[in-house]
Amino acid sequence: MTCDAIVVGGGVIGLTSAIVLAEGGRRVTVWSRDPAGRTTSAVAGGLWWPYRIEPEEQVAAWSVRTLHTLTALAERPAETGVRLVEGTQAGIGTRDLGAWAAAVPGLRPARPDELPDGLTLGLRARVPLVDMDTYLGYLRRRLEAAGGTVEERAVTSLGEARRAAPLVVNCTGLGARELVPDAEVHPVQGQLVVVENPGVEEWLGAVDPHSPDTLYMLPQPYGLVLGGTARENAWSLEPDPATAKAIVARCARVHPRVAHARVLAHRVGLRPARSRVRLEPEELPGGGACVHNYGHGGAGVTVAWGCARDAARLGGLAVE
Repeated sequence: MTCDAIVVGGGVIGLTSAIVLAEGGRRVTVWSRDPAGRTTSAVAGGLWWPYRIEPEEQVAAWSVRTLHTLTALAERPAETGVRLVEGTQAGIGTRDLGAWAAAVPGLRPARPDELPDGLTLGLRARVPLVDMDTYLGYLRRRLEAAGGTVEERAVTSLGEARRAAPLVVNCTGLGARELVPDAEVHPVQGQLVVVENPGVEEWLGAVDPHSPDTLYMLPQPYGLVLGGTARENAWSLEPDPATAKAIVARCARVHPRVAHARVLAHRVGLRPARSRVRLEPEELPGGGACVHNYGHGGAGVTVAWGCARDAARLGGLAVE
């Protein structure tokens, strides 16, 4: 064996887990079926905010750890892709949030003039907003600087990875449905539209966890990201023109100039949802240590660093 750990999965959860292990002194290789730019993480809007993820108590700790890490990375936005951006989460109050809310500096109720028409409740906060293309590139460079490597390689079984290293960290997201296998993992399809930014400087979210239609606007360096959808058990990766039109219309009701903005891209991603994140060790058939770290739904960016540290601890690495 030429390495200490194989991390299976090259999205934000896998790369972050590999970094924590490599910076802790382990020889790490990431096996990823797809390059980072074709993973689910590449399609993510990139806003730090716990969304569609359980269990609540652990999510709070993972989110706060990640908030602190991303806030530090925001000091170098050109390098890392992370910025701190002011914005509004509409339709909720502080009583709707978990324990993580106490760690968000400046979180406060929104004034009526800061809310979209028709909504009387909301919160204001300055939180990390991540340009995923830049961020995934930063993560890979950071991993390589710590001695880790990335191989594009399809994995047919966790046992295959176990034969290459004494520790396997399973960060395969939706792929865990077949690889583990774990039938509880299922897709929550998200469609978004990227348009030329007509001057929107703050992010906005108005997400109903019980509706397949959501509203968010995220100003990124490459354009304004408009969303979105949250469709359970929808597997298609093809953008639907009618859905895209409805997304633009919802956002244009808040910022009318969006209606006439030039469309730059249509994107669809499948969030790897589960009733609760699976972050636990397991002995593989035939022997060998595995740490599962998957099922983060729409909050992979939000909890990645907290989950990575817990996964490393479960794999026998002493981390802060």
